[in-house]
Amino acid sequence: MADITPSEIERLQKSLQRLLGSSKLTVNPPLRKGMSVEIAVAGEVIGTVYRDEDDGEVSYAVNITVLEEDLPPA
Repeated sequence: MADITPSEIERLQKSLQRLLGSSKLTVNPPLRKGMSVEIAVAGEVIGTVYRDEDDGEVSYAVNITVLEEDLPPA
């Protein structure tokens, strides 16, 4: 997996904000080399983004984690 550039992070953030309908969503660069790019909503990290390049085509995988304790009661 390749590193995500600052330009890609900015473009991903705009795209995800539009697709998911939330201006509170941010795509945050890694704090240190080798760490994941994180997605947050209103400052709370909800997942990660990974970049993949295959035969010159670039794609991004978004992994969103929801903890059971954060779900409403059944």
